[in-house]
Amino acid sequence: MPCTTLLVGKNASYDGSTLMARNEDSPSGQFTPKKFIVVRPEDQPRHYRSVISKVEIDLPDTPLRYTAMPNAQADEGIWGECGINAANVAMTETETITTNHRVLGADPLVPGGIGEEDLLTIVLPYIHSAREGVLRLGALLKKYGTYEMNGIGFQDVDEIWWLESIGGHHWIAKKVPDDEAVVMPNQQGIDFFDLVDAFGAQKEHLCSADLLDFIHDNHLDLTPDDDREGGLEEDRSFDCRSAFGSHDDADHTYNTPRAWYMLRCLAPFTFHWDTPDAPFQPEDDDLPWSLSPDRKVTVEDVKYILSSHYQGTPYDPYGHKGDLSLRGKYRPIGINRTNFLGLTQIRPYVPEERRALMWVAEGCNVFNVLAPFYTNVDSTPAYLAETGKLPDTSQFYWANRLIGALADAHYAQTANLIERYQNSVGGKAHALIKTGDAGSVTGSVTAYLEERNKVLADMLQEETGKVLGQVLYEASNGMKNGFARSDA
Repeated sequence: MPCTTLLVGKNASYDGSTLMARNEDSPSGQFTPKKFIVVRPEDQPRHYRSVISKVEIDLPDTPLRYTAMPNAQADEGIWGECGINAANVAMTETETITTNHRVLGADPLVPGGIGEEDLLTIVLPYIHSAREGVLRLGALLKKYGTYEMNGIGFQDVDEIWWLESIGGHHWIAKKVPDDEAVVMPNQQGIDFFDLVDAFGAQKEHLCSADLLDFIHDNHLDLTPDDDREGGLEEDRSFDCRSAFGSHDDADHTYNTPRAWYMLRCLAPFTFHWDTPDAPFQPEDDDLPWSLSPDRKVTVEDVKYILSSHYQGTPYDPYGHKGDLSLRGKYRPIGINRTNFLGLTQIRPYVPEERRALMWVAEGCNVFNVLAPFYTNVDSTPAYLAETGKLPDTSQFYWANRLIGALADAHYAQTANLIERYQNSVGGKAHALIKTGDAGSVTGSVTAYLEERNKVLADMLQEETGKVLGQVLYEASNGMKNGFARSDA
């Protein structure tokens, strides 16, 4: 699935939270409706069967409750994508990534294995930390294999881990540095890997138990002899991007420019970006996987970055800067076929029962809003939980899909309306969460948080309906069959 991911360590975020966010984008020409739900333990399957691969897995009998963003219609399976469980552990899956022929020859993909359709359902309900999520998924990859290359994020209040599959059964995982942010388009992303740590203390690196033999036996190590002291097992900065990844021409229009723009947003002052001798260019293969941002990263920063379309550069399809032939050259992050953006925030300064927030946006990010919801609940508001096959403005997904389609065609006339919409919802959402955090509870905390979510959803529905009417009015005025004279 074409997607974009941004991970922010706790010391790099504005409030000490871990932040994990990802756009789920449909393939070209498709627009998949989504819904925001809660899966209770009694509703979780004990025997799982995939729709796509037909793999069958017996699941543990002690699942945790969890939130998810599945497909609204389950004809292709669940596709849970993003959620937080009752232990305040989050998962986002998946960033479809690339590999090379050598890896695929050494460990072929498994047609009857597990994939994006399955992963949230078979992992998230059974883990109590981000590290535990890596280990459970790693064991499943070894046992069942996978039919696709994927990157998966796991998050708790202290850590974020990023796992990347390598071929059919192998994998590596790296802890996001606490003071850094990670950028991930649709390509193998981890740049350097500490094999000493992975086969020793395992403090910040984990991998398949036979990874060293796998690399050696299949001649995957591309490091020149003069650049390494000692053997492979002593390498603390193994070039895994060269060993496991791709550098195709397609990457240079579809993937690396997205990483370049995300880095540009995170560190606008540390590096020069617009000079001919800038250290990083949109098509460079050596863009860093992570860096320390120039300032602490907010929820609004994450939304802006994952909605971006190369603003301020010649590549902006909506822009008026530079050579016209460059506009639209690169695949935007904020693309028309985004299904939803999920941002999971685990806050250390809030009591555990209110600690986790799941921020949700649906439709094209350029024109939508991001709204937070508590996850310690047994149900979600109908405005987000119910999404039908046909357009319906009483449903959050469809209202935003319509706003995006109308506003895109009338960008100049509606940009200010979208900006006001985003500012209004953002400010009100923060205020409502602040109230919800501080409110006293006389009965069930879960019931209290469900009521707070209902207040948030009502505000969201009101503001979304309002801007839909405004954008529709502007689009109607811009119709080509308009005529200035009214009826006599």
